[in-house]
Amino acid sequence: MEKAAAIDAASCYRAVAARDPRFDGRFFTAVKTTGIFCRPVCPAPTPRAANCEFYPSAAAALGAGYRPCLRCRPEVSPESPAWRGTAATVAKALRLIGEGALDGESLDGLSARLGVGSRHLRRLFERHLGASPAAVAQARRILFAKRLLTDTTLPVTDVAFAAGFRSLRRFNDAFRRAYHRQPREVRKLDAPGSQATIGIRLPVRLPYDWRGVIGFLGPRAIPGVESVTEGSYRRTIRIRGSCGAIEVQPRLGESCLVVHIETAGVTILREVADRTARLFDTAADPEAIADCLQDLDPAPGVRVPGAWDPFEMAVRAVLGQQVSVAAATTLAGRMVERFGEDTAFEPGRLFPPPEVLAAADLTAIGLTRTRAATVTALAQAVAGGRLVFDRISSLADAVGQLTAIPGIGAWTAQYVAMRALNEPDAFPSTDLALQKAAGVNDLEPVSAKWRPWRAYAALTLWSKLA
Repeated sequence: MEKAAAIDAASCYRAVAARDPRFDGRFFTAVKTTGIFCRPVCPAPTPRAANCEFYPSAAAALGAGYRPCLRCRPEVSPESPAWRGTAATVAKALRLIGEGALDGESLDGLSARLGVGSRHLRRLFERHLGASPAAVAQARRILFAKRLLTDTTLPVTDVAFAAGFRSLRRFNDAFRRAYHRQPREVRKLDAPGSQATIGIRLPVRLPYDWRGVIGFLGPRAIPGVESVTEGSYRRTIRIRGSCGAIEVQPRLGESCLVVHIETAGVTILREVADRTARLFDTAADPEAIADCLQDLDPAPGVRVPGAWDPFEMAVRAVLGQQVSVAAATTLAGRMVERFGEDTAFEPGRLFPPPEVLAAADLTAIGLTRTRAATVTALAQAVAGGRLVFDRISSLADAVGQLTAIPGIGAWTAQYVAMRALNEPDAFPSTDLALQKAAGVNDLEPVSAKWRPWRAYAALTLWSKLA
């Protein structure tokens, strides 16, 4: 079995001694004398260096027999950005695991979706995370369950199924092995207050440009589906037949966003949290991005807003071809009003699924025949399984598959990759606004110095024209 890349213990210990928040989530400190592992920012007294071991992930620390600290709560540490852009397969695998892959699917099935062999996937996980895919999936279930036990009033049985466990017995056994306590005992230690909806903390790396994110999402909010104010983002959701709504608010003083979830389907909570985290780009590394984009003077904590649903974002991108943001938003609103569904959750409508748009007369909402044909072709490709966003393996693969659809060119493909697929180096270099902001007509060679964060360069350049 391939071992994880070596960790510089001396550097890690210096970060722990300083409680440096820049290292939060990048590694975990295990203390031999207590059997507990902590975040680098844990407020407990700094242990002696001789008693410390360092692990690249919570799963690796759990696998070594350490239990999570109840004080610093490893389950709410920000996600490590270490493999983003350098280990795309690992990042995509983690995304699928967060959506429930390996809860009932085999490793071979997950590997097939990623286009790699299962042995190769195991090697990648051991190298980057110090644990197998199965161990990482189990750690995520346990840590998400701890978040729900601490932050919500959900019954323990609901917590078990929301975290991805197949039975209450398996959950109790796994949780007891990890924490040396029963789930109900942990809840007694951290009793939450009463609440009407389910609130889950989404850790972020500071600084976080909330104003920039909301300023970008606001003008693009789809009427009936999304609503945006200075202090919140709200939208309707549907996952595997379960409908609901989310409302996201900043709590940056606690280094997090909070997503309030309204739904009757507790089994989708983990996927809702993961999707919302990608929508708000919580795992970005603001320090690395700022260093790379120094010549652009980006806003502190610049983020690239993602997408709740890749298909919805792809349709939205097609509607935005060669028209203003306001015009595209109007068309999207008409589409939702004509082909979407009513829901009891505010703002009141659900975005139409690909099966509906594939058979719809889209010229009825004012689309040109050419643009309507592009949306139809896109919807048919997704509905027919010819375009599966989860199986796109790289930025080049995304551009290749998307531009194979009639009416989708390089600009649209790069924009969809940037937002729907969270590709940090996607860059629509032919965008006229980007060229105007940069003061050059040929952006491709100029943008090389912004790799691998060109998507953040695009957001920065667009913001200069706002």
